[in-house]
Amino acid sequence: MPQKRPAPRSASPWYVTLLKAGVVIGLAGFIALAVAVAIAYQSLPGFDEMKRSPNGQPVEIRGDDGAVLASFGPSFGEWLSYPQIPATMKNAMIAVEDRRYWYHPGIDPIGIVRSIIVNAMRGNKAQGASTITQQLARNLFLTSSKDYTRKLREVVLALAIERKFSKEAILELYLNRVYFGGGAYGIDAAARKFYGHSARRLAVEEAAIIAGLVKAPSRFSPSADAEAARRRAATVIGVMVEAGSLTPQEAAAADPRLVRFAPQARPAGVRYFTDWVLAELENLTDEATEPLLVETTLNAQAQSLAEAAIRTESPRGAQGALVALARDGGVKAMVGGTDYVRSNYNRAMVARRQPGSAFKFFVYAAALEQGVKLDDIYEDKPISIGKWSPKNSNNSFAGPVTVRQAFAQSINTVAVEIAQQVGFDTVAEMARRFGITTPVDRQPAMALGSSVATLFEMTNAYATVANGGQEHAPYAIARISTGSGRVLFNRAAGETRQVVAPVVAAQMTQLMQAAVEEGTARAAQIGRPLAGKTGTTSSNKDGWFIGFSSGITTGVWMGRDDNAAVRGLAGGRAPARAFAQFMARAVGGTPPEPLVTDVVEDGAMLEPDAESYGIDMAEPPPVDGEAPPVEDGPRLDQNWLDKTLEEPAEKAQPAPR
Repeated sequence: MPQKRPAPRSASPWYVTLLKAGVVIGLAGFIALAVAVAIAYQSLPGFDEMKRSPNGQPVEIRGDDGAVLASFGPSFGEWLSYPQIPATMKNAMIAVEDRRYWYHPGIDPIGIVRSIIVNAMRGNKAQGASTITQQLARNLFLTSSKDYTRKLREVVLALAIERKFSKEAILELYLNRVYFGGGAYGIDAAARKFYGHSARRLAVEEAAIIAGLVKAPSRFSPSADAEAARRRAATVIGVMVEAGSLTPQEAAAADPRLVRFAPQARPAGVRYFTDWVLAELENLTDEATEPLLVETTLNAQAQSLAEAAIRTESPRGAQGALVALARDGGVKAMVGGTDYVRSNYNRAMVARRQPGSAFKFFVYAAALEQGVKLDDIYEDKPISIGKWSPKNSNNSFAGPVTVRQAFAQSINTVAVEIAQQVGFDTVAEMARRFGITTPVDRQPAMALGSSVATLFEMTNAYATVANGGQEHAPYAIARISTGSGRVLFNRAAGETRQVVAPVVAAQMTQLMQAAVEEGTARAAQIGRPLAGKTGTTSSNKDGWFIGFSSGITTGVWMGRDDNAAVRGLAGGRAPARAFAQFMARAVGGTPPEPLVTDVVEDGAMLEPDAESYGIDMAEPPPVDGEAPPVEDGPRLDQNWLDKTLEEPAEKAQPAPR
């Protein structure tokens, strides 16, 4: 009788194999983490060494003439031991930053899972999960970069710190070393800066204000926005009640509205610029200990003139911003608002607003590149695209007008017709080529400025035309050196990029010159050759003027942060006057320069097509120095498109026949 063969062993199901692989990988990862923590544990300094307040890193920022614009350096108050720190301060910090502080091993698994779920649901990094120990590790040993390598090192160090020190010691280190804004490190420095007294005697509401600063020191700083600090403190007090560290009765007695802040020095408006410079430093040098001398492009006299122009001309209740760029891209003046102390939000760099008719710049540039001539005739008449019928503000139409007249008078209907002719996608791509990094609306109303952009980007676009169609990337820092004289960064000649052909730039200059001499921008005249364009959005919510003369391109924006209407605001009024006030004196000591309005070669006008000049039609990289959007920035008016049906972006006057 034949012997039976043994049945072949069946392969393990795929999920079993996957589970085994996961266990092996997880075990290996755990071992690697344990080894890393052990190594970090051995390398950690002792408590006394960690509590020593560092001297900090002084940073001196100078203008283009060597004048000191601002000096910065950290301040450290008295070191308070754990028993000396008020219980309300400890409770407030734990409640708002790390509610499970006393129970986790340095990282909070519950917080991590919750963060992953929330961020996945919202589609962005809406919530973090760093514990107090992780924040301490980052503040003492790591940079603020957001890469995964840094985050892993932070986790390893946090676990090692928890193994080496008690919870009380860690909290003592944290409260004496964390940054609270305004150069203040530690609760005592913060208490002295904001209240004028030691942190040993912090009231509940005062402790809540300090605890609320860690999340965003600049956003909630009492020196920048006292009311925002009080509102944040009220939130902290509510969290303390939820955490059980305050009774409802104690919370009711703690009123942040009654807190009186110590007087703060009122820094000049140059702080908008120096804040940007400080942020750029991280990208240019990793020197973290030696004193730094930063030489910049800003001109102190021009800056004073810019601040005066914005302060004088900004309508009551409105904000104003100004950027002035030199021919090589150097920033000569920057004003981000009317009062830095009240609000350090930089409206020149960060605020994304609707440019109104200033956006027609891209419409006409696209048309000229496709062969439209300045003397071509278009008819100012009713036009409809779908259900949309743009109008002129006087509800009348001028009939046949030239391209030059239509631009100078900022006629809405002609701008829309030209944009439709060349293609709205073509106009959008032209804006991208000029450095507009925000998403460009491709609906018909985009021809009248429905897309948003920053003043910095728009000013750089106009400066490109002033430079014959060649972009010089804007920059602020020319040289960085240490106190000992060691040069860390020395800016070489910046790269340039041909955006449009020189003949297109020359023709655009002609159009903008006409706008100043006979159109909507007459209030901007300064008694020398000048080219520019106004912009006004619906219901007078935004007013713009951007122009150039004698090697300087200046952009001005005015409006309210809440997008409310500003009575009488129009680009040809206050913004144009502020531009003229600034530019007349900023370039007043230089010889007038003629505008480049014709480009010829061998007696023949050059062709405007991009290919003849090797222009890269692909989407350009973001403008150098672009600031990312911030959570506390002004909100956009999403109803602009609908309201444009009734109110045009710029007042149009009948063009001469």
